[in-house]
Amino acid sequence: MKKTLLVLFLLITGPMAMAGSGDKSDGNKDKIELTEAQQARLDEMKARVDEIKEMDFGAMSRDERKEIREELKSMKAEARESGNGLYLSVGAIIIILLLLILIL
Repeated sequence: MKKTLLVLFLLITGPMAMAGSGDKSDGNKDKIELTEAQQARLDEMKARVDEIKEMDFGAMSRDERKEIREELKSMKAEARESGNGLYLSVGAIIIILLLLILIL
């Protein structure tokens, strides 16, 4: 009974505690230093995205739009790989906490 109440309490208060525990100084985050090659590639990608935003998609064929969509997806994947970050969802954190509670 006590474990059930503890789990319910954690499920209710956990997301509230996580939402308020963030650092309020978002502007002071450590920025990732990029090499010259990475910075050049980033500038190329930004320029290409700006070009794509200026395009008239109504005048394009379906195949052309599909190629642009695939190009944007590949650029997004490349940008995600260069970030080297580890992200956990709230659901994953809750599952990890539940497993720790059940094991202990």
